[in-house]
Amino acid sequence: MNPAETRTLLFALDAALKRGQRAAIATVVRVRGSAYRREGTRMLVLDDASQVCMLSGGCLEGEVVESALGVIESGVPEVVHYDLSEDATWGLGLGCGGSVDVRLERVEQDAVTLAWLDALRTGEAAALCVPIAGEGRLLIVGESVQGKLSDPALHAFALSAARARLNTRDPRAATVTAPGGQEVFIDVNAPAPELLIYGAGHDAQPLCAQAIMLGYRVTVVDPREAYLTPGRFPGAALLPLAPDELEGRLELAARTQVIIMNHHLDRDRVCLWHALNSPASFIGMLGPRSRYAQLLETLEQDGLHATPAQLERVHSPVGLSLGAEAPEEVAMSILSELMAWRRGAAGKPLNGHEGPIHNTYAARREVELSGTIQVSS
Repeated sequence: MNPAETRTLLFALDAALKRGQRAAIATVVRVRGSAYRREGTRMLVLDDASQVCMLSGGCLEGEVVESALGVIESGVPEVVHYDLSEDATWGLGLGCGGSVDVRLERVEQDAVTLAWLDALRTGEAAALCVPIAGEGRLLIVGESVQGKLSDPALHAFALSAARARLNTRDPRAATVTAPGGQEVFIDVNAPAPELLIYGAGHDAQPLCAQAIMLGYRVTVVDPREAYLTPGRFPGAALLPLAPDELEGRLELAARTQVIIMNHHLDRDRVCLWHALNSPASFIGMLGPRSRYAQLLETLEQDGLHATPAQLERVHSPVGLSLGAEAPEEVAMSILSELMAWRRGAAGKPLNGHEGPIHNTYAARREVELSGTIQVSS
């Protein structure tokens, strides 16, 4: 679930609770086959049958609201199965060919719920573990752990599985299976991805704007303060740093994704070396491969030798081959590659693909997890 949807849901929940309304949160905990949304998608249902956010393209919401109203009354969490097959008698007649399980839970004021909602508000890395059949809830926020699962073995497994999932490149929610066969849903809240743009030129503006729309936390670095204005880059952090000021004043994290687009050889050279000597996991170079080779040659001449491990993080030219020309199209190409890289996708057309669409990258992402974790399908 993207940050914008989460903010919308939380804003509506806070307003409802202030009005004294009761509410339930419906969460997709398992998808089999094809479905419109994935595990971790949430919808808010209020006691007046109104809803905020969606679990599908509009086909499931009425059914979910009806079930959620019952959970609001009883206070007993429930997992409801929805068949999305084209069979109009036994399924919902939607023709998607899959099914989804949705967990419904009334919003309470207990410590675990409040801490989880607070993590969603602040964007802090957190994982909420709930057994599909069983009692208890386990919440991990940073190094702290709250709550517990009733089964000690399942508790230990969930703790390990949740931490492994939080350490992946693009943490996602999933229902996982413990060695004993018990299932636990791990809901995940990951901090917003970070994008650092070196260069505040005309083509950096659509990249910044589109990245913010996708939930990125964007920082733009450029020594030209006249270019670096909130009017040109609304919603971004702006750092007016000259190339010789980067060292010691700008620290990049491992989760930072970098795009170098100064359109200036000297600045690009310094920015490339700065990025290579940081833990930034993705370094994208705008422009032809020959220009990147020229920058590396200049660094070598200056006695600055990049290691193979450092160079493996560089994507040059950055972006997917979409035939992009206009700045807005180039921005789409760059962000498409970033999404494919984060999620382990091939970045190829889906035309002709057989089977569930999301499985094209789900298996790759699970490889990053502990080998003891089995993902339900």
